[in-house]
Amino acid sequence: MYQNPPSCSLTCTILSKPISSQTMEMNRFEELKELLAQPKKIVILPHRNPDGDAIGSTLAMSHYLTKLGHECEIIAPNDFPKFLKWMDGAKKINIAEYKPSKARVLVENADLIFILDFNSFGRIDEVGDWVQRSRVPKILIDHHQEPDQFDFMYSDTMMPATCQMVYNFIEKMGHLDLIDKTISECIYTGIMTDTGNFRFRNTAASTHRVVAELHDRGIEIDKIYNNVFDTQSPTRMKLLGLALNSMETFPEFRTAYMLLTRKQQLEYNSQKGDTEGFVNFGLGLNNFVFSVIFIEDQQNDFIKISFRSKGNFDVNSFAREHFSGGGHVNAAGGKSDLSMEETLQKFQELLHLYKEELEQVEI
Repeated sequence: MYQNPPSCSLTCTILSKPISSQTMEMNRFEELKELLAQPKKIVILPHRNPDGDAIGSTLAMSHYLTKLGHECEIIAPNDFPKFLKWMDGAKKINIAEYKPSKARVLVENADLIFILDFNSFGRIDEVGDWVQRSRVPKILIDHHQEPDQFDFMYSDTMMPATCQMVYNFIEKMGHLDLIDKTISECIYTGIMTDTGNFRFRNTAASTHRVVAELHDRGIEIDKIYNNVFDTQSPTRMKLLGLALNSMETFPEFRTAYMLLTRKQQLEYNSQKGDTEGFVNFGLGLNNFVFSVIFIEDQQNDFIKISFRSKGNFDVNSFAREHFSGGGHVNAAGGKSDLSMEETLQKFQELLHLYKEELEQVEI
């Protein structure tokens, strides 16, 4: 087993230079460090419908903890897009919707449970029930707002990606030397995708410093980008065409929305991840600050909604208040149990309430 070096100072350093002026703060950190000093059976969880940051952070944490001598299993509530399965270890992730019995036993036998890139048991479906019944310590590392309470918590809503927080955690543990190319690729993928290729406002200088350190560990950023974004299927391109063709624009509200029906998705055999990123196209319109896509679920009677914004228009609050959702200031999700027609009508009526706020957004 890897031997822990002396604990790092409050401000963790790389080559004696702090990566960030902000100290990583986790309650009971030294106690957790002692728990990790001996081999454990560890379960690591991403949220339902895991994205690049969720898969990248769980894989990076798994690779790191395995180097410390722990036995790690990742359990995803449901499957994730093919464009994330190139990362080392991705194909070994346990999918609870496919093998629920195995996933439940892994949770029941775990000594520790890491919760990454989500902060509420409601984000992991029935896996959340198993985790809540477990009495073992639970460790949260996440950047979303309004977290539930866990035994150990590193929660920072100012962070652009959970993957950056995983880097900070490894740094705090004093193990930066264990971050190899494989771990670096996972961390970079999560940061790249959750920052919208480093264009979102919360992409801080510390984020670029972390990326520079990852680059020094041998990552090939062109190959990572190609693996994530340049492996699109003809089906995805056709769906994108349908979505763009459905676009409705409201210049007076600086808003655009798109939609995809269940029938359209089934006609083109849409797979998980095929609609990833479609919502961002609305923000490419000159002087538009709010973009939304409404996607009819293929199996259940509800509408999945993705919200994106520019500037200080808070789509997290918008999603929470009106569409049972949440996320970040500039990126959030929600749902509607109404029909597509009723959902669109509700959304257009809401725009009138936000007209002044949308007009005042600076970009």
